[in-house]
Amino acid sequence: MARALHQLLPVLALSLVAFCLCSGRNNVMAAAEKQTVGVYELRKGDFSIKVTNWGATLMSVILPDSKGNLADVVLGYDTVAEYVNGTAYFGGLIGRVANRIAGARFTLDGETYRLYANDGNNSLHGGHRGFSKVIWTVKDHVAGGDNPYITLYYHSFDGEQGACTRAEFVTTATPVNLAHHAYWNLGGHGHGTILDDTVQLFASRYTPADAATRVPTGAVAPVAGTPYDFRAPARVGARMAGLRGVAGYDTNYVVDDGSSFLRRVARVRDGATGRGLELWADQPGVQFYTANGLAGVKGKGGVVYGRYGALCLETQGFPDAVNHPNLPSQIVRPGQVYRHDMVFKFSF
Repeated sequence: MARALHQLLPVLALSLVAFCLCSGRNNVMAAAEKQTVGVYELRKGDFSIKVTNWGATLMSVILPDSKGNLADVVLGYDTVAEYVNGTAYFGGLIGRVANRIAGARFTLDGETYRLYANDGNNSLHGGHRGFSKVIWTVKDHVAGGDNPYITLYYHSFDGEQGACTRAEFVTTATPVNLAHHAYWNLGGHGHGTILDDTVQLFASRYTPADAATRVPTGAVAPVAGTPYDFRAPARVGARMAGLRGVAGYDTNYVVDDGSSFLRRVARVRDGATGRGLELWADQPGVQFYTANGLAGVKGKGGVVYGRYGALCLETQGFPDAVNHPNLPSQIVRPGQVYRHDMVFKFSF
């Protein structure tokens, strides 16, 4: 089971919770077919967001700039149907395992599991039908008032995504690594590129990846002296020319202070509008992605999104950790609870 909570305060708070409980596919699929898909708004003053229960997807975040002008600062589509058919993961909740699993396979407790390969030979973001491509149940929704929020729920059945394959077991261990895939452009979703935005990542290390497959090697390396060093605020594009074999950043950073408590992960600022974002989370890693793969994607209002049109900050467990025993485990065992909290603080 997984649960997502979107809460609107002076900040946007997301809480993801997963329990290691599995039940038969048929009952869960039958229940899912009865669900309806809708769009749900949360509003407090000039600050508003829209969420759909298709993929627990964040469709819009509207907030003022330093002059009071409102803009939507996340990329996406106008209709739910476009999210259903889209391939960019705009605003989606990613799982059961976010990011890449090398060779679309892993071994757990002596048994090898084969997953759906949808990124070359690898499994990406849960395969062809990850959590961003299913209907979530809306458990609670308060649209306004002092504390607007929405709670979404999804039951992941046995065998879904290949990660848990024995339906006769009531409980079984499974890898879980949920992430939120919002594409941020603080200038506005059609503003242009984010190359001049200032970014600071509170991370002194990163996990190097193969340039061709983007699968981490299993190593952990310091960012000092590399184009990956954002410990001090810097323009997104300032060191991009120094990257080898890749068009931009698509990199997992090791967040400093490896505790499981909520801590500061990143800051972003758009100088033209004065909008800022500060991200806090409790996960060991954060994927910094500069939308290198966007190319001519038609989004909201007919805007065509291109390369570097946004950035993603996806707090997460380390990619492909299920195949690297030296990396923090993503395995949730019977009786355990996986929790992932994120807080986005905005300034204008």
